[in-house]
Amino acid sequence: MWDRGLHSFKMVHAAIKQKCHILGRVPANVKFELVKTLGNGSYLSWVAPDGKSKKKGAKRIPICVIEYVIEDNGSDKVYRLTTDLMDISTFPALILAQEYHTRWEAENTLDELKVHLLGRKTLIRSKSPREVVQEIYGWLLGHFCIRCLMFQSASEAGISPLGLSFTGSLRLIRRAVPQFPQAATEDLHLFYSWLVPEISYLEIPPPKFRSNPRILKKTRSKFLSKKRCHRGSTTVNQPSFMFLTTAI
Repeated sequence: MWDRGLHSFKMVHAAIKQKCHILGRVPANVKFELVKTLGNGSYLSWVAPDGKSKKKGAKRIPICVIEYVIEDNGSDKVYRLTTDLMDISTFPALILAQEYHTRWEAENTLDELKVHLLGRKTLIRSKSPREVVQEIYGWLLGHFCIRCLMFQSASEAGISPLGLSFTGSLRLIRRAVPQFPQAATEDLHLFYSWLVPEISYLEIPPPKFRSNPRILKKTRSKFLSKKRCHRGSTTVNQPSFMFLTTAI
């Protein structure tokens, strides 16, 4: 998934060459030819190669264009997504549109890994490549275990896993970890059955209503804005004189 404006032929071709699927937004000034209308309201089109790629024998890449409208502050805003997932029964347009707007969840995962799970400036302390890979695997496995406990806790409580606090779960698990080695093997299931329900109480409160209008605050000044015609021009400073008087 990528943001608006990153829809060039080279990016699409590179992603598909790596056997990846694409889903991205395109700006309003980009036009697509309607090749075929699908049953869910989307339509088939293609991305034309650029000049250099065309000389190398590149061909057009077929894509699917999804258009939908979202009401934003009383006005309708049109969104357009392009994807190479053309099976509308397996990948409905509504599901793709919903998943696109949750793409920023990846930023939350990076924050959980780098800030909360480690909490140090030097993320990787190992010096050799083998130890670096080993440290990264341990890092990711630790995050995976925490998220698995949160998922199991949310499933038993009937809530969304995204509604649980990661930092709260991390603090709870850190307090519980020293008690696990002290317990007997046959008593570990008791600690586990206690830990999972405790995580379900760490729900994130609903966010407060916030408004972030896209406006520009201009500074007030009596001078005009600097433009291209003002480059190279200098201001001639008037010479200053000082008169000295002597008492006679």
